[in-house]
Amino acid sequence: MRMMKRAVAAAALVFLGAGVATVTAQSSNSSETYRQLNLFGDVFERVRAEYVEKVTDEQLVEAAINGMLTSLDPHSSYLNKKSFQDMQVQTRGEFGGLGIEVTMENGLVKVVSPIDDTPAFRAGLQPGDLIVQLNGEAVMGLTLNEAVEKMRGPVGSDLKITVRRGDVGEPFEVSLTRAVVKVQSVRSRVEGEIGYLRITSFNEQTQVGLEKAIAGIQQQLGDKLKGFVLDLRNNPGGLLDQAVSVSDTFLDKGEIVSTRGRKSEEGTRFNAKPGDLIKGLPLAVLINGGSASASEIVAGALQDHKRAIIMGTQSFGKGSVQTIIPLPGHGAMRLTTARYYTPSGRSIQQLGVTPDIEVHVAKVEDLDTAAGRRREADLKGSLRNTDPANQNRPGVKPPAPGAANNAAPATTPAAAPAAAPATTPAAPADPDAPVPTTAGAPAPFDFQLARALDLLRGVALFQSRAAAR
Repeated sequence: MRMMKRAVAAAALVFLGAGVATVTAQSSNSSETYRQLNLFGDVFERVRAEYVEKVTDEQLVEAAINGMLTSLDPHSSYLNKKSFQDMQVQTRGEFGGLGIEVTMENGLVKVVSPIDDTPAFRAGLQPGDLIVQLNGEAVMGLTLNEAVEKMRGPVGSDLKITVRRGDVGEPFEVSLTRAVVKVQSVRSRVEGEIGYLRITSFNEQTQVGLEKAIAGIQQQLGDKLKGFVLDLRNNPGGLLDQAVSVSDTFLDKGEIVSTRGRKSEEGTRFNAKPGDLIKGLPLAVLINGGSASASEIVAGALQDHKRAIIMGTQSFGKGSVQTIIPLPGHGAMRLTTARYYTPSGRSIQQLGVTPDIEVHVAKVEDLDTAAGRRREADLKGSLRNTDPANQNRPGVKPPAPGAANNAAPATTPAAAPAAAPATTPAAPADPDAPVPTTAGAPAPFDFQLARALDLLRGVALFQSRAAAR
């Protein structure tokens, strides 16, 4: 009995000790929190009282909040009322500015991607460019929101930016005129028997525009349609729900993407619904270093489900989800709340999506010309091709005058001059960035797109021959 009492007493002591430790730890944490808040209050009062220039309480509090958020990662930030309104307008697909998606890197503004047909795109800005000055004022020391605010302004006003491209290039100046940027999220056209779809960003108009573009191409080509190219190059991302919807357009079932927050129960999965809008036709997806966020969700989902062949170069590698949390009466905070994962469970944070077929921007020259090269038809005394079906083909020698031959004489057409080789402008510092076109100039040869078109034509040819067996 005495032993039993000792055991109960020992057990009571253990629980009591644990309880004391917990209370002490909580008390210690609270005490440390209050000590840090007191430190903030002391600094706040000292700055307000002694800083060389007068600053308002609102400025100091906004700067403190923004500093706290931006120190977490490059994508978390505070949005004041105006910035919050601008962000809402931008996701609707029309806003004023330069038309450039940016992030912050080592204190400088880094171009993620220029948006098609905007002042930044026409000026030739490229993914990876670093903006070091705005109207002669150094960017170093500004927050991302402050830099973006300086890039905004009245439509028609000019902005001079200083850009550093690559590790060895000298900074150069670019003059831009601010304009109303209307983002046409989806563009489309027909390339022979292939449908070409380009998504420039993921906003509220994307899915509607994609469905309309696919329907137009299907109506135009009918049974001749061999496949589609989905171009996500230099697409900086946008709305998560639009990325899920675009992926679902080409998938019939399965997971599209999952998000995982700090707590395991906060995870979310998005699955495809039955129905492939292009009915199983071959699909090639183009990506590059300017393809980020929502673009990587689409590419990763289609790659994991083996629904598309991913071509181009490594994507940007932004695998995090930002939640916009409104702050009533003050604006909102953009906070990184989760990472997203492709259907196979891989995170692309910092790594990006690796293409199935790597295709860099390249200069193409036609070296296989007839000049200086002899063929069988050029040899003296070579046998003629007497097959009537081949008589009008280039390179078939005509019969000699008076020669006995029942076949109709074949005429060799005059040799056509060799086609001028397709070329691109001098390679940019970022070899993976397509060169933007200036107003009125012909579009440069797109080697990456040409490879994708050739691939789809080859797949269609193989499928048709396999079906004919």
